[in-house]
Amino acid sequence: MTSATKPRHAVRSVVGGSLGNLVEWYDWYVYSAFSLYFAKSFFPQDDPTAQLLSTSIVFAIGFVMRPLGGWVLGLAADKYGRKAALTWSIMLMCFGSLIITLCPTYASIGVAAPILLTVARMAQGLSLGGEFGTAATYLTEIAPPEKRGFWSSFQYVTLIAGQLLALGLLVLLQFVFLTETQLEEWGWRFAFATGAVLAVSVFWLRRGIDETPDFVEESTGERKKGGFLTLIREHPKQVALVFGLSIGSNVSFYAFTTYMQKYLVASAGFAKDKASLICSAALIFYIVIQPMLGALSDRIGRKPLLMWTWVMGVLTTVPLFTAIGAAGSGTAAFFLICAAYLVISGSSATSAVVKAEMFPPHVRALGVGLPYAISQAFFGGTAESVALGFKSAGYEAAFFWYVAGCMAIALVTTLFVPETAPRKTGQRTA
Repeated sequence: MTSATKPRHAVRSVVGGSLGNLVEWYDWYVYSAFSLYFAKSFFPQDDPTAQLLSTSIVFAIGFVMRPLGGWVLGLAADKYGRKAALTWSIMLMCFGSLIITLCPTYASIGVAAPILLTVARMAQGLSLGGEFGTAATYLTEIAPPEKRGFWSSFQYVTLIAGQLLALGLLVLLQFVFLTETQLEEWGWRFAFATGAVLAVSVFWLRRGIDETPDFVEESTGERKKGGFLTLIREHPKQVALVFGLSIGSNVSFYAFTTYMQKYLVASAGFAKDKASLICSAALIFYIVIQPMLGALSDRIGRKPLLMWTWVMGVLTTVPLFTAIGAAGSGTAAFFLICAAYLVISGSSATSAVVKAEMFPPHVRALGVGLPYAISQAFFGGTAESVALGFKSAGYEAAFFWYVAGCMAIALVTTLFVPETAPRKTGQRTA
């Protein structure tokens, strides 16, 4: 990194990239957090489990758009810059949130209501499909080489914080401002409106962030040809590795975060408000340990943390889910969920950096974003639907084994992942 390419406003750039990521994930997660309340507005059925299953299917449809977003915005980030792609992604997310905020209910416009809800989630899926790869690339490239693990871990800090913000707002509305009836009638709209306003604010913030040194250096010389064909021809192994890692990380993450709130209500027997409170408190613990493990990866490497996650995940996922379902108190459920978060943090804290360091700059955003998004579409986005489907069929425990199996796939994949952390301070990896 030369003095000519060093970011002029490094702190502002990291804050802009991170806060944008937080708002994007808040807008995405607020759907899951409030689905317990707005499900009947779009899917008026007598069976609450059927309503949740319907909203989960729409949640999964949003994931189908992720590969397209990872492809389009990944190409844009590699060709036009990380800053431009990040700005476009936040605009798409804002558009989706506004549609949901203003969308009439099923009682007002019939089947058009769930159709509009689906369109909004497709727009948000397109946005988030490009956000992950571009934000991972941005935070990794703008960091000093010897601190890439620490800096890039803030992608999951803000990702989790977005979920925590969504849950925190839900808890505040549940305990302080609104009744359950008010939340079901109109309170959920406030959450989506808040996301739209935050997205507009971040749009202006991202317009002022610096471009990354790696992209600037690529632009000043003879620019290498990027694109999908280049990625597949020159880096097929890396694409397969990102996909394999993402199977384990996506399924385990969504199982222990977004689905956990519903699991506590539908299976463990907790009230909706208490389940939200337990999940919010556990997410705070999850946030705190991300930078610690990210910094640790700068010292000992990325692979030891990945191996920790997958080995422990295979061994403990089924017992942890079983124990959480049988937890007799909120305190017990909290500590069990924290134990699960400690296990999966070896992956989440290093997710951005280990993927970004596998690729050269001219295909980096696409190489990180596209296989990750494809994995999200097939595995992450379907996790809730799979869980609820097993529950409806009377085989809920099968989902626990499914999660452990996906983590086993990631364990095998990690055996073939090269250690990407620089061996010497200041050494840059490809």
